[in-house]
Amino acid sequence: MIDQGFSTPKAEIDRRIAKLQRRLLHEGIDGALILQNTDLFYFSGTIQQSHLYIPAQGPPLLMVRKSLQRAKAESPLPAILALNSPKQLMALIRENGLEPPAIMGMELDVLPTNIYFSYKRLLPGVDIRDVSIPIRMVRAVKSAYELDLIRQAAAFSDQVAETVPRLLREGLTEIELAGMVEAQARRLGHQGIVRMRLWGAEMFYGHLMSGPAAAVPSFLASPTGGASVSAAVAQGPSFRRLKRQEPILFDYVFAWKGYISDHTRIYAIGRPSQQLVDAHAHMLDLQEQIKALATPGTSAGDLYAAAIEIAARKGVDAHFMGAGADRIRFIGHGVGLELDEFPFLAHGQTTPLEEGMVIALEPKLVFPGKGVVGIENTHVVTRSGLEQLTHAEQQIVSV
Repeated sequence: MIDQGFSTPKAEIDRRIAKLQRRLLHEGIDGALILQNTDLFYFSGTIQQSHLYIPAQGPPLLMVRKSLQRAKAESPLPAILALNSPKQLMALIRENGLEPPAIMGMELDVLPTNIYFSYKRLLPGVDIRDVSIPIRMVRAVKSAYELDLIRQAAAFSDQVAETVPRLLREGLTEIELAGMVEAQARRLGHQGIVRMRLWGAEMFYGHLMSGPAAAVPSFLASPTGGASVSAAVAQGPSFRRLKRQEPILFDYVFAWKGYISDHTRIYAIGRPSQQLVDAHAHMLDLQEQIKALATPGTSAGDLYAAAIEIAARKGVDAHFMGAGADRIRFIGHGVGLELDEFPFLAHGQTTPLEEGMVIALEPKLVFPGKGVVGIENTHVVTRSGLEQLTHAEQQIVSV
């Protein structure tokens, strides 16, 4: 028997679908075919192997290959049918009283090219267009239901962070410490999967690194990388042992019932150098200044520009969000079901903030050969600025 308690409420699903339908009508798209797991979950409440067709007008149709029984238990959608082959798509759409689309949207930002071409062959005469931006914009503004789940994830983030000082021991390897921290996260209900949308982006729980190892850059769109256990991973904790007076970076994600909280804290065995302590204080102050500026209507790119100016005034711009050519050009990103949602507080981004968006703000300073300091918290956009959802101690915690 599948637990019905994990289903997304029908009213919530209906609201999401209605928002997307308004955007489809505005874009002149007859309907959207949803295939990607995260989007399937968002619009149907299940990630069972399915094709979700959302017409611009009319009821959605969830066509399931595997598992039909589980999809019916998890999704509140009324029309859930078996799909033996994608060749049945148009027939099922017609049979259920919907007009087959002449212009159909698909998630072309994540759809593999071979699959795209297979649908082009399967649906001759159908104009397939990218519907990823409308989908991501709908998902960017969270409902009260979603905010409640993100608040729960944030509370679990705080609980995990509070266990770290009790586990610190000189000589312990980064990877050993990561394993103990991740075990606590799993005990609390962490789902284990951290979903990201960007092609080639992947992460396992987060980054836990110490001293110079934390300042090693990587391929990931992140200010931190880490030495890692091998070039096959190229990010995260390594076999390096913890040493006294070095900053220990704890940048972890808690994923609860799909929804993400992202935060960073700095720990140390003993006290780090005064340079690093002062640098960390600069990032705490920068965070507070950006929080006050981040009101609805403010351009995401303007917030990044403001952060750059603040870092320059503090004299730490050479280390802000990376060092040298490895510096990244953002200070925050949306979170929700994925770690890299809209909006991005990045150079050139014109997306205006809206009330209900959720943002992980992460000002950090990277000092090659020494380590990383800084802060990250998950926030919700309110009328007066950013409301912080993660509340574990923000100062460097020394043990």
